[in-house]
Amino acid sequence: MSITYQRNQTIHELTTADLDVLVVGGGIVGSGIVRDAAMRGLRVGLVEQYDMAFGTSSRSTRLLHGGLRYLSQGRIGLVYQSSQEKCIVQGIAPHLAQPTAFIFPTYRRSQWPYWQLRIGVKIYDLLCGGRNFGPSSGMSAGELLALVPGLNPFDLTGAVRYFDALSNDARLVIDTLRSAAGHGAILNNYLRFETAFFSKNGWECHLRDTLTDQTYRFNAKAVVNACGPWAGGLSHSSVRLRVTKGIHLVIDRQRLPVPDAIMVTKGKRTLFVIPWGRRNILGSTDTDYNGPLDDVRTDPSDVQYVLDVINGYFPEAKLAHSDILSTWAGLRPLIASKGGGPSDISRAHQILMPKPGWFDVAGGKLTTYRLIAEQVVDQLFKHLGRKSPLCRTAEEALLNKSEQVVVKSVQLQDNSAQIESSILPPPVCRELVEHYCNREWAVHLDDVMIRRTSWHYYLDLPLETAQQVAAWMAECLAWDASNQADELARYNNLVAISTGALSS
Repeated sequence: MSITYQRNQTIHELTTADLDVLVVGGGIVGSGIVRDAAMRGLRVGLVEQYDMAFGTSSRSTRLLHGGLRYLSQGRIGLVYQSSQEKCIVQGIAPHLAQPTAFIFPTYRRSQWPYWQLRIGVKIYDLLCGGRNFGPSSGMSAGELLALVPGLNPFDLTGAVRYFDALSNDARLVIDTLRSAAGHGAILNNYLRFETAFFSKNGWECHLRDTLTDQTYRFNAKAVVNACGPWAGGLSHSSVRLRVTKGIHLVIDRQRLPVPDAIMVTKGKRTLFVIPWGRRNILGSTDTDYNGPLDDVRTDPSDVQYVLDVINGYFPEAKLAHSDILSTWAGLRPLIASKGGGPSDISRAHQILMPKPGWFDVAGGKLTTYRLIAEQVVDQLFKHLGRKSPLCRTAEEALLNKSEQVVVKSVQLQDNSAQIESSILPPPVCRELVEHYCNREWAVHLDDVMIRRTSWHYYLDLPLETAQQVAAWMAECLAWDASNQADELARYNNLVAISTGALSS
């Protein structure tokens, strides 16, 4: 079903009907919960104070993965869950799960010896139940250098090769929400949850429209706090988080023409070089963060750290700040625990009900979002005192082929066949911009340039594209000249913040 989004109408629907559940947070976890709840027949709504996927869910490493490094931490259960779920997501959203080979080089005196990794990747395959995207293997130092000639050969002992999948995190959120809307969920961005009061009717929820400053009150039998890094700030929250920051850099793929994704290490931290069409994604860092949650920036020191690590593995590349085309920075909302560095903290999730009908959901990762949602909705039915229908989110596709915004990828450098996917940005055209405004909740220029398309990160001339997109959005959303100028100024400010990190 193709849903046309009309903001005033959906706000009216949300605030005039008593809900079974209000989900607060339009990231990947919130989108999964609202989809599952709607598919099981609950009257459910979702609100997001910024844009859908504004926070962590559009700023990840874009991987569906089991977490190979978690094996060394003894977190077998988490790896098993993630390994199963990455295969499920590939089944329900094949356009958002591109099987990708990862090469993990090994060196003498490293924390990651070759023999240990060879065992690890075989266990990794087994935890997928024999359904991984490809069989793992090993290779000698000579074989590796023939495949990746620019790699540092000093003390090289070989490599393992294993499979995960490249995704598009923001599009996974948007397409999950489109599925939820098709099953009757009521969804709104730029609608901030301010507070709620418990009563005999459940929870009286207070919202504010950040576009008009209008306030609303209505009732919901249950509230789910799925606000990611913001989860601890809601009035009834019991969440205790340790927030860490990760940054990513985008460079031209010609500067580092690797055949597969490359996994490298710096102490306990793992970083990646990930082929992304004509680009490579480099990252990520993992540092504690105490700054403003809605203004996370890529600092010059972050950039230098990533460049130093990658240049250590590829010394001939001599990557510099001038090679960076774009950057993004995001936060990981990890469950707080005593001791350990940021990379030691578990990526497991937590579901709490500190007050009747108030559910806090925290932690987790992109790959396990569907499972987290299933567990939350199971608990919602128990609280509501109803028998739950079977969860169908692991079997039913997010979107039918006719509903997908699907484009063909550019020809990859290894001359592999073109694929149909939404991993790469789509072509710039008016029809897609109209689609994002009419059916995917796009309100601001950056909603389209950053989260609906990734044009901001990928294109050679994003500022020129932004001007054209703003003109098309002006026609679609009835902006006047002043609105259009404000949107371009807003976008240019975001660009300035991003490029400011590139000055050393």
